[in-house]
Amino acid sequence: MTLSLEVDRIAWNRHVDGVAGRVSGLVPVVKGNGYGLGRRWLADRASRLSDTTAVGTVHELADVPQGVTPVVLTPALDVISVARADAILTVGSVAHLAALGRTPRRVLVKIRSSMNRYGTPVADAAALIDECERAGHTVEGVSIHPPLAGQSADHADEIANLLRHVDVRHTAWVSHVSIDDYDALRAADTARAWRLRLGTSLWHGDKSMFHLRADVLDARPVDAGAVVGYHASTVSTAGTLLMIGCGSTHGVAPLPDGRSPFHFGRRRLMLVEAPHMHTTLVLAPHRQPTPQVGEFVDVQRPLITTQPDHVDWR
Repeated sequence: MTLSLEVDRIAWNRHVDGVAGRVSGLVPVVKGNGYGLGRRWLADRASRLSDTTAVGTVHELADVPQGVTPVVLTPALDVISVARADAILTVGSVAHLAALGRTPRRVLVKIRSSMNRYGTPVADAAALIDECERAGHTVEGVSIHPPLAGQSADHADEIANLLRHVDVRHTAWVSHVSIDDYDALRAADTARAWRLRLGTSLWHGDKSMFHLRADVLDARPVDAGAVVGYHASTVSTAGTLLMIGCGSTHGVAPLPDGRSPFHFGRRRLMLVEAPHMHTTLVLAPHRQPTPQVGEFVDVQRPLITTQPDHVDWR
């Protein structure tokens, strides 16, 4: 049973180093499943690009190497267990501030963007910054996180408009803008220090560098109408029943439109039922290319939600 991610090592390193070399104030983001590459391994790779790494939650702090400043992107309501005094925590409200307790912390004040997620309205940002400082915390800047929807230029305009209400002494930590638009923001506001968080565009780039595949554990002929699987599913047409070595444990699921994420010979294999734990049942109808036991099928899933068993650097 294996879900394997193959990566073109030379192309990937060239891409990552090329992006990092273009960004002044880069903050690599290493969170969740480590963008399919493994969080701890990726945090070590990020340490060669910047003195700062952003993680998703306080529970991911242990993956960041010592000597690298970790930034926690999600506000925490329980920070008692945060062992790293160098961690920069996110504060987006009075409740987040209260959760910090009396221990002096390094913080970023989150400003609410058009995504309307957590964060203080920009009109209240100065007051929240003052409250953080009065409580003994060090404010490292303000954080703005535009939505994924829309164009980079729109996000840059939103960031610029929000920052007009924030004193230039506060560093701007931003994301979801292109490097060119980030450089334009910096050029238009030279009195302010800037940091750019990059995740997907840094670690993934050209998807041709990646190949996600799973092995075939078993294969046997099956007739239309046969009942198989965890949920007593009925096979719709005769063909070869295939047991694929990955499932919900790996984050493998049907595509958003319900279709199968599995391919072989450039043909989509039919899902018999939804992927379950470590195995998925699929069907190769008669007269369609059919893999044999020990061969691999291609898997069509976003890497940010997929947990491979093995990363194969080619």
